[in-house]
Amino acid sequence: MSKLPTWFDGSVGTENETIRNPFSGETYELTPEEVAMYDFIMGCQMIIDRSGGPFNPKTASIQKDMSKGLDWFRKNNAEAYMVLLD
Repeated sequence: MSKLPTWFDGSVGTENETIRNPFSGETYELTPEEVAMYDFIMGCQMIIDRSGGPFNPKTASIQKDMSKGLDWFRKNNAEAYMVLLD
């Protein structure tokens, strides 16, 4: 089990889930903590996309949070990061 960082305040499920990369179709089974962080990252990406993209100054704090989530994922499960987020 990968401990989530103290800044993360999202909800965490209780079961592993298999996540599919929407571009490659590859799948990877994640722990509940990894699923929570994956969902957080994808939610950040959706907000950034719908708010004018990464060059919109209004999304700077969301981009920073997403970057912290990506860093956590790379450190805690590099293989899943490569399959799902790279």
